[in-house]
Amino acid sequence: MAIKRVRSKLAKTEVLIRHPGLRELIPETRRLSQQSLSDMLHHYGMVYVKPDKGTFGKGVIRVERTSTGYLARVDTRSYRFGSIDSLYDGLQRLKRKGLYVVQRGIRLLKHKGRRFDIRVMVQRSPQGVWEATGIIGRLSHPKKIVTNYHSGGTPMAFSTLMSTHLDAGRRKAYAEQLRKLGVTTARQLQRRWPGLKEIGLDIAIDNSLKPWILEVNTAPDPFIFRKLKDKSVFRKIYRYAAAYGRFKKKSRIRSGIRARRRKAVR
Repeated sequence: MAIKRVRSKLAKTEVLIRHPGLRELIPETRRLSQQSLSDMLHHYGMVYVKPDKGTFGKGVIRVERTSTGYLARVDTRSYRFGSIDSLYDGLQRLKRKGLYVVQRGIRLLKHKGRRFDIRVMVQRSPQGVWEATGIIGRLSHPKKIVTNYHSGGTPMAFSTLMSTHLDAGRRKAYAEQLRKLGVTTARQLQRRWPGLKEIGLDIAIDNSLKPWILEVNTAPDPFIFRKLKDKSVFRKIYRYAAAYGRFKKKSRIRSGIRARRRKAVR
């Protein structure tokens, strides 16, 4: 069966909230309209406005209610608006083309003053069983609103980022909780899309240490795991991905090694 990719955030959210154990871990996510934006800012105070089919954190806008109106941030730029009408009109100019969603904002834990979230890699094993094969943290660029590696975020070990929030024993148990959450998520999505072979689960952790499923990527970048000190994690991820046909061309690892060898010979 061919590898399935599902791009729509709304479509994935609709499937995940049908699972009673996942529903409470998913921030409210609605199609963007002036009414949904107003309602959610009134209720939560902070939201993220995202492309329904965006990747790498591109096009994401954070909006907060302030004492004088609203503050919108895009990448490293800030914009202030005095009313919900001017805010919504401004978002139409700031956002990209296509359908957008508005999602409840979760205030992330911080490491050395910088926000971070967690990526859990979940894959079908060569035996066809869902397995959480990797977990890594993504530390945000100090001037940006997203944590994505492709938008300036820094990949870091989960244990390092959580070291000031949990002791060693609790960190291990918490990581296992996130792995189980990843497998549950993959199984729920597979009910709707049987062709899925892998997911990257983006998890926010709030100040009470509650995990929130921010997003599920059905074509996650496995190469971010090369940044971990433990190289066995990436080797396993790559081996599983190769087994279900993710890489149809030459291995990027082997190609890189050969290129370095040729350069050395010269």
